[in-house]
Amino acid sequence: MKNCLVVDDSKVIRKVARHILESLDLSVSEAVDGQDALNQCEAAAPDVVLLDWNMPVMSGMEFLQALPTAKLSARPKVIFCTTENGISHIKAAVEAGADEYVMKPFDRETLESKLSIVGVI
Repeated sequence: MKNCLVVDDSKVIRKVARHILESLDLSVSEAVDGQDALNQCEAAAPDVVLLDWNMPVMSGMEFLQALPTAKLSARPKVIFCTTENGISHIKAAVEAGADEYVMKPFDRETLESKLSIVGVI
């Protein structure tokens, strides 16, 4: 079973994402910010990270920038999941290493499509 790390400071978003991801037969873990996510990735790299942009401690962009130098067994796919929908934000995320980008609010079909695109399901 593939593993997804949901990184969001909103407990509600993490719960909704967990419900959708588990219905797609993914194992789910959660992180409350980018630093928490980075620590978890170094302990056991997930197959995919569903990443929020705006978070305290370490933002999603800061997490993405730290990922290349992190001590990982394998680099996870990264799907940015955010309300930031400007083309400049999307371009910056992709240039920083995001594999895909999904807008909040998202539904099962959208998330399933993005996971398929990055090769996780």
